[in-house]
Amino acid sequence: MRLTLPALALLLTGLLLAGCALHRPAEISAPAPLPEAFTPAPGPSAPLPERWWLAFGDPQLEALVEEALGANLDIARALARLEQAEAAGRAAEAARYPFLNLEGQTRREMTPGILGEDTGNSYRLSLAAGFEIDLWQKLKNRSLAAELEGLAAAGEVQTLLLSTSAQLADLYYLVAEQRAQLELTDQTIASFADTLERVERRYREGLVPALDVYQARQTLAAAQARRPQFEASLEQARHALAVLLGRYPGQLAADTVALAEIPAWFPAGLPSQLLARRPDVEAALRRVEAGDARVAAAIAERFPAFNLLGGYGRSRTAFSTGDITGSFWNLILNLAQPVFDAGRRKAEVERSEAAFRESLAAYHQAVLRAFQEVEDALSGNRTSEQRIARLEEQVEATQASLRLSLERYLTGLSDYLPVLTAQVAQFNVESQLLAARRQLIADRISLARALGGTWMNEELQRRLARQ
Repeated sequence: MRLTLPALALLLTGLLLAGCALHRPAEISAPAPLPEAFTPAPGPSAPLPERWWLAFGDPQLEALVEEALGANLDIARALARLEQAEAAGRAAEAARYPFLNLEGQTRREMTPGILGEDTGNSYRLSLAAGFEIDLWQKLKNRSLAAELEGLAAAGEVQTLLLSTSAQLADLYYLVAEQRAQLELTDQTIASFADTLERVERRYREGLVPALDVYQARQTLAAAQARRPQFEASLEQARHALAVLLGRYPGQLAADTVALAEIPAWFPAGLPSQLLARRPDVEAALRRVEAGDARVAAAIAERFPAFNLLGGYGRSRTAFSTGDITGSFWNLILNLAQPVFDAGRRKAEVERSEAAFRESLAAYHQAVLRAFQEVEDALSGNRTSEQRIARLEEQVEATQASLRLSLERYLTGLSDYLPVLTAQVAQFNVESQLLAARRQLIADRISLARALGGTWMNEELQRRLARQ
């Protein structure tokens, strides 16, 4: 049966109207039920600024965070991956539209004939067009999957912006702590040296045994031995901070930072709000949706494909017997129905469904991890505050113990051992207090990072505008 153009158009319209979705989109939800509330903060809280590091009120920190967000190489790599994903999405979307090619051909040929060989030239110029009728929404779902992968890549960039800001602040205050540890060590060394001088003077006066001198020297040497450890930690923190800023180690200016005044607790908000503020959770959700779209595309691949092809052009063939010149056109409806492929398409459907289940499990894991990080940060803040309170009490006690034991020793009422014990205890507890204060700052930073935010989207748009 020969199809006229009206009949062909009617057939195509019927096919399009008969098209239906072969795959029902999956209903994707977080693991239920969500917790009703986070562990409450034990102390007063203050609203968390959108750009959370502003809560510390440190202009130098603010400047370094802004620099890191623009110069960090991990962020640069993530932005490049995002551009790749967006380009792949545009390519997948383009497959849904017709293509149009300009084709040209020139040829010289010899044809045998009754009167002898006939040699001539032929020329051909045409427009060729093609369009795949997306009856089963295969191309639409491929395009949707690529678009969702682009959104997931954007979520990963936002996650990296958030984690980079937190990592920089952590290193910034680690540098401050190590500087403070060095200053404490130098003060302690000076104090131990002064004590040693007093003990040696009393020894020369015959008031104390030589053992006291050796014990004082031992205490001083132990304090001096700890100094290189803090120096090494300070340099390593500076190097890590420089690399985070996109610089070579050693190119960071000498720091003048001190441990910050610790801001009040950040309110955790409602658990239902957390999922919308965590870009890593959002990225995991987009990957699940992309996997579901790929399942639909794989199923559609098993059904007939309809391709509409057409061409129009002019040709000219020159022979010795005369030229043949004219226009030509063609219109083709191509139908391809898979009949046997040794199970390849079925296996691809099964692979896509397994990949979807994997991404769904990853999404659920991301949700659970987000809640874990918030609760861990709340717990860390609470226990760090308790530890600081106990260490401050211990510092007061060791200071009083050292003062009294030294007075008793210098007046000859006791031996040197209580002085030695009090000196070592005071050095250790003051060093622990510095570390605990820095740990509480780190816990505040961890809480801010775990709570996520929306500032990263604005920052991402700024970075993309500069590309």
